[in-house]
Amino acid sequence: MSATTTTSLRDYALALGDDALVLAQRCGQWITRAPQLEEDVALANIGLDLLGQGRALLDYAGQVEGDGRGEDELAYLRDAEDFRNVRLVELDNGDFAVSMARLLAFSTYQLGLYTALSESSDELISGVAAKAVKEVTYHVDHAAEWVLRLGDGTDESHRRMQSGLELVWPYVPELFDASEMDADLLASGVAVDPSTLYESWHTTVLDVLTRATLTEPVQAPDPARGRRGEHSPALTELLHEMQGLHREHPGATW
Repeated sequence: MSATTTTSLRDYALALGDDALVLAQRCGQWITRAPQLEEDVALANIGLDLLGQGRALLDYAGQVEGDGRGEDELAYLRDAEDFRNVRLVELDNGDFAVSMARLLAFSTYQLGLYTALSESSDELISGVAAKAVKEVTYHVDHAAEWVLRLGDGTDESHRRMQSGLELVWPYVPELFDASEMDADLLASGVAVDPSTLYESWHTTVLDVLTRATLTEPVQAPDPARGRRGEHSPALTELLHEMQGLHREHPGATW
């Protein structure tokens, strides 16, 4: 494997791992704040699923890199500009409807992505993806149930769910942007072209929105690119919370 391909593989694993890690942290922030106790538990479990995906992918990125950095160093000792997650996952949780709109959009994307990656020519990536498909199927179902419940509920819940969609929608196009993809990873079957996932994603999500009496937003896409390290202040604040203890006690073990 050439040095260029190695770097590209590391960056690909980082991007997928960062997506999962950052959204796991956002899900964890709902614990004790969700609308009901059962939802605290559900979002905690979704966060743990995402954390497991993130750990495996970040650990792999560290192995490919070969500089001695493991999952902890990559999670806790990088600054915001070194993260490669899409901006969708770093958005503040906001209203519960915002978080459910994001979970529906992102989990449906992940389901298509991991289904395709379960046939990756890279053994570790295919293994992580195959396991994650089962987890993410539940995430999609859970988000869809809430979108239906809120969208087709009261006038107020409908208004909030529609507003949540409109806040999230500008960040959706980045999920399917293939401009940062490495041609060699695609040609070798390691990676998946995300633009090929859009049609199926749109069909699934639009079906949920229609049944929820919601309207798909028409919003200008967010111009920034998280894959390039261009992030919002929200990620910096999230990392300050997530990394604070580790950075305050460097080298500590528990």
